[in-house]
Amino acid sequence: MQILTLFLLAACLSTSWAAEPTLEQRVADLEAYMNNSARVVDASKVAGPGRGHNAWMMASAALVLFITLPGLALFYGELARQKNVLSVLAQCLGIAGLVTILWWAVGYSFVFAPGTPWVGGLKFAFLRGVDSAPNTDYGAWVSHSTFAMYQMMFAIITPALIVGAIAERMKFAAIMVFVAVWMLVVYFPLAHMTWGVDGLMNGVWNADATIKSIDFAGGTVVHMSSGWSALILCMILGPRLGFGKEIMAPHSMVLCMVGTGMLWVGWYGFNAGSAVAADGIASNAFLTTTLAAAVASATWRFTNFSPVAKPASSVSVRALWLAWS
Repeated sequence: MQILTLFLLAACLSTSWAAEPTLEQRVADLEAYMNNSARVVDASKVAGPGRGHNAWMMASAALVLFITLPGLALFYGELARQKNVLSVLAQCLGIAGLVTILWWAVGYSFVFAPGTPWVGGLKFAFLRGVDSAPNTDYGAWVSHSTFAMYQMMFAIITPALIVGAIAERMKFAAIMVFVAVWMLVVYFPLAHMTWGVDGLMNGVWNADATIKSIDFAGGTVVHMSSGWSALILCMILGPRLGFGKEIMAPHSMVLCMVGTGMLWVGWYGFNAGSAVAADGIASNAFLTTTLAAAVASATWRFTNFSPVAKPASSVSVRALWLAWS
């Protein structure tokens, strides 16, 4: 009996020693963390996510939400007339709450769970199985829950972008119904097709993708979907009552500028965070975001400069207001 006990103990110890990662495996694992590459299989000494990458993604998620609340709310709300400012703010806040619930229930699963090339399955419905361990389909060193929350901020801002096009033209309840249907019919399928691991147009992770597209930070999923949807919705609704016949001055261009500044700040998380890591790709996106915003603002000012009529700032504000109307 004692001999059998000793034999079993020796077997357990030899098994644990054999499973202990070698120095080479540990170094390879550390290199994988630093380079944001795949983990060393069955050799990682780092439990759970990589702390640096995870921290950056949580900060980026907060920055993307900052774009919508309060950045986009102020940007759109202060362009509206005084009597409609609170309505626009409420719409942005209401969309954030509604989309969060949809995302928790089925949205994240429809977008990022394996399924068909057009829409994901229900594997992650109600965020089932979405915990602190990384989902290696999308990020080797970022918690699955962090990734889900970061992508939720994209889902929130996309329908909120439509609000500016239909401000003062739809009631709150109508907008909430529209957003709920639009998320299920447009956003979730399009996001899965573009970003889902088996999506129809995912040219990054799906070798069998029919259309090899690369959407780094939402050019297709966020901007094109909201832009085209806003245009179609404007055509359906028509112009605001009294437009062109009565003065529709914006409430506060000062607060509108404050909202614009918040958009610029939040976009660092939007773009640099799309690297899903604190690495060189994120650093490059951080730099190009700054240059793009600076060039756009400077170009807008110079192209609207009129040495004969009014100062550039007045002309720019008027051009923005007319385009938005």
